[in-house]
This record gives sequence, structure tokens and C-alpha cells, in this order.
Amino acid sequence: MGLEPWDDPHNTDPAYARVRVRHEALPALEKALGPGVAQALARTARMLRDDADALDELAVRAYADLQATQDGYTVALRLEGLADLPRAVRTRVLRTAAIDAGSPPGTLAAVHVDAVDRLVTAWHGQRHVDLPGGLRAVRRYAKLLFGPV
Repeated sequence: MGLEPWDDPHNTDPAYARVRVRHEALPALEKALGPGVAQALARTARMLRDDADALDELAVRAYADLQATQDGYTVALRLEGLADLPRAVRTRVLRTAAIDAGSPPGTLAAVHVDAVDRLVTAWHGQRHVDLPGGLRAVRRYAKLLFGPV
């Protein structure tokens, strides 16, 4: 086709983690474990992506099913059924609820979602969980409510 290939100099620069993995880590794993490590990692990554896609779809359905009247809050979920969800689905539902209520996805961390999850699974009367974006999650009236502080 008359195209000139371009060799990206970053592909050999050890300042980049991907280059160090390609030239140091993978050869060390191949030496220790035998050939096929890269292919096995690629297969595992594909399987995990498929699993994550399935969990995401289950969470979308659960989120829709658990919607409740908001009682003045931005998002409300019925607690009945929420605690029974597998953790991988439940935490996706909680993250979606927080984001839909206005919590910025880039600052909403696992530590926040875990704290909200404790309002569902380990509630002992704790008051609320503050979330990024000036939001709060609170358990009240058999619901989990998300809204501004």
C-alpha cells in the first residue's frame, strides 16, 4: 500500500510500565512458569471482562427493580432485596445510585461505596455516609436515600 511503518520510541522506553512488563516481567514469568504466560493472562482478562459485563447487566436490572419513592432525596432504593444481592452486584447498584444522585464518578472511590454498603449489610444505627460532591447516603424508612447534604 506504500505506507511507511512508524516505530514509536515509547515502545522501548523503560520509563513506561508497559515496556518494563513486556521486556522484564513477562520474560521472568515465562522463565519461571514456562511458555504461554501472556496467552494465559489474555484468556483470563477476556473471561474477567465477560464476567464484569454480566455483573454490570445484573446491576442495571437490580437498580431499576429497587427504585423507590424519593421522599425529597435525589435517589431512593428499597432495602428489601438490596441486601440479598451478591456483593458484586450490590456494590455496582450502590455506585450507580451515588453517581445518579450527583456524586462525581472520578472521586467516588471504593471506600465510599463500601461505607454505603455497610448501611445495607452491617447497619447498627449509624447515621449516614458523606459522599463526594456534597452528597449523603442515609438509611431511613426501609430505604437507602441519596441526596445533598
